[in-house]
Parts: sequence; C-alpha cells; structure tokens
Amino acid sequence: MTKTSNQMWGGRFAAGNSDIMEAINASIDFDQRMAAQDIAGSRAHAAMLGAMGIVTDSDATAMREGLLTVLSEIEAGDFPFSKQLEDIHMNVEARLKEIIGEPAGRLHTGRSRNDQVATGFKLWVRDQFDAVDAALAALMKAFVGQAEAGAEWVMPGFTHLQVAQPVTWGHHMLAYVEMLDRDRARFADARKRMNTSPLGAAALAGTGFAIDRDMTATELGFDRPASNSLDAVSDRDFALEFLSSASICAMHLSRFAEELVIWSSAQFRFVTLSDSFSTGSSIMPQKKNPDAAELIRAKIGRIFGANVALMTVMKGLPLAYSKDMQEDKEQVFDAADNLMLAIAAMEGMVSDMTANVAELEKAAATGFSTATDLADWLVRELGLPFREAHHVTGALVAMAEKGGCDLPDLSLEQMKTVHEGITVSVFDVLGVHNSVASRTSFGGTAPVRVREQVARWKEHLG
Repeated sequence: MTKTSNQMWGGRFAAGNSDIMEAINASIDFDQRMAAQDIAGSRAHAAMLGAMGIVTDSDATAMREGLLTVLSEIEAGDFPFSKQLEDIHMNVEARLKEIIGEPAGRLHTGRSRNDQVATGFKLWVRDQFDAVDAALAALMKAFVGQAEAGAEWVMPGFTHLQVAQPVTWGHHMLAYVEMLDRDRARFADARKRMNTSPLGAAALAGTGFAIDRDMTATELGFDRPASNSLDAVSDRDFALEFLSSASICAMHLSRFAEELVIWSSAQFRFVTLSDSFSTGSSIMPQKKNPDAAELIRAKIGRIFGANVALMTVMKGLPLAYSKDMQEDKEQVFDAADNLMLAIAAMEGMVSDMTANVAELEKAAATGFSTATDLADWLVRELGLPFREAHHVTGALVAMAEKGGCDLPDLSLEQMKTVHEGITVSVFDVLGVHNSVASRTSFGGTAPVRVREQVARWKEHLG
C-alpha cells in the first residue's frame, strides 16, 4: 500500500512512498532532539533574509516569531511529529506554515536542507562540547578533593599489576586529573576547529541570492562562515573529532573504573564504594557489587563503536552530500548520552568513595616495595654503579624472601653479609612513608609535591 505524495516534495513523487521507504528514510524519531538548534539556525536565516531585503521585514518577523511558537510547542511536548515529513527540518517548516501561513514558504530562500542540517548538527555538537567540558571539570574537582584528603596516605604503586613502589593516594588521584585535563583540551581544540558556519552554503554550490553569511555566522556564535560550500555540507569531521575525543575520555574513565572494581574486592579492600553506586546480589546477601564502575567500564565499547561506525559511513562518500550522512546523528547522540552518564556516575563514585587507609598502607609494604629505595641509597651513599646496586638489592630481597620477612626486617649484620659498606642509615629509606617522602622530584609522589599540585589544580579549576 502506498501513501499520497510527499507534501514537501510535490508532484515529482506522485506515487508516494511505501511504508518501507518511509521507515528507512525518516529520521524524525532521533533528529527531533536537534529542534532547538534547527530553529536557532532558521531564526538567524530569517533575520538575515529580512536585513538583506530578500524578504520583507514583516515576513522575517513573522517567521522568527512563528519559529519561537514552534519551539515552545516542542518544549511543552505538544508538537505532533510526523514521519511523513521525514525529519525535524520539514516538521518545523510544515508547522510554521500552519501558524503563519504563506510567509513560511520564503524561509527556505537561499539555503538547502544540506546546509540547514549541517548547521543544526554543528550547533548540537558544539553544545555537547560545552556540556562535556563542564562535566569533566566537576569530575576533576572530585579527584582533587580525594588527592587533598590523601596527600600522605601511602598505597602500593603498581606496574604489571604487581607491587612496584610505594606512592601516595593523592598522587594516584592526581594522575587522573592530568588525564582528564588533556581530555578537556582535546574537546576544546576540536570545538575551536569546528566553529565555522555552514549556513548559506546551500545544496553544495552556494546561492545566487545576496545573502550575508557573516551575519548568520555571528548570530549563531560561529567564528566565521565556512569557506568552501562543498566542504561545508559534505563533511562530518567535527562529529568524528567529538567521537574520537569521547573515545579517549571514555578509555580514561574505564581505566579508573577497572581500578575501582579491583580495589573494592575482598582481596584488595582498598576502597569502599557508597551504597548509591553499588548493588546487591539476587541470591548472595553478603555481596556488594560495583555495578556503576562496571557499566562505566563498558561504555567505552559503545562510544568507540560509534566512532568506528561514523568513520565507516563517511570513508567512501564522494563530494558532496549523500543520504548515507543521515546515519551520522544516532551514533553521536548515543555516544554523547553515554559519555555524560559515565562522567556523572564517576563523579558520584569518586566523591562518595572511602579509602581504607590501613589496608592501603599494609599493601604498600608488601612485595618488597622499597627495594628501589635501597638500590638508590646504595648509589647515593656508597657510590655504587646502579647495576651493581641493583644486584646487591636483589640479593637482599632474596635473603628477605627466604627468611619470610620484608627488607626493613633484615638486621644490619645480615645486610653486611651482602655488602659490607651498608650502614644503619639504610633503614631511613626502607619504610614506606620514608620512601614516598623522599620522592621530591617535580611530579613525584612526595606529600609536599602532592600538596603543591593540589593547590595548583584548585586554583585552575576555581
């Protein structure tokens, strides 16, 4: 069964679309979330048409005011979206005609759906850049709060998930602040690069109407109009940059989520997650599952998948526009939603989690974690080449392991059997607190350095 001809296309498709064609062609189910951005672009365009004398001032005013009415209906949930009208742009224009009549037909003068879609989508993505930036700043503050509280708390630092050297809790938290700051920089850089206006590029070649693209660009907050009409309507690298930045950010979130899953286990007991971000078991009453962390860990799959999906959509398209590009929005919408949810959940967990300080310190002293401090002491105090110091330290570790004790538990006499130059001052570097306190190089884990970085970040984040 076919429907009547598409009322926006007119007689060219007099036979109408089949139900299947309507289903595959329509995008209104998802692109309606760009309504505010589409209307903002149309209002800017209408104002410009009036200013340039392409339409009368009264028509321009009617279009601008009518569009506000449409927006209010959408925001109130009273707007009758229609799949027959295909997308948000046609839905808005059709409703505008019902409200203001004949002047609505002049709104599309000097533009095409191609530049209209690109403009609305750019505005939407730009808003997401700003939303992500604010969310990441809040998450960074949560990490800084943990760092400030735990500037002196000692915990194991790991390589290969094996105890390597003692570090401070504050130092570990600040590592993620650095990662998230680079994520913010990537989003900010991409936002700056994408901030050119496609509006007025029309279908692909520009328009013969005497439009003012600088005027619409300024009203919409763009830095300038896009310089090439073909490029303006046919690329989505701004969306790809959002997705690639989102993928890296999600990867960072996933890494800490993985640590939380491990740290909250009975085997580690490094942290206790709040009930707000944990669930129980359906049959095991003792369980407290880190479900929020696990779900954040999984979000990278969806977000990176969206990046790959859109890259694949775009990779083979000749200039300029192809309908393939309608498949750009769902991936971006889904990735943005999941990224924002993951950031919010992570902020909640970081803010609410409790470090088990005693367990952290106990773990920090395991695995001969101060062996490197011993080797450094041999170099610094006895003048041994590091390779020889490494060998001596390895022999002392073997001695302690055989004796079932840690390095600080060896006697001075035992140590002297390996190297006679060792003195009692070696014990000053073997405790975990002494170890972290000695790491005073810039960027090191010493509490004094952690406090300096905390102060810097608090000032930076405000």
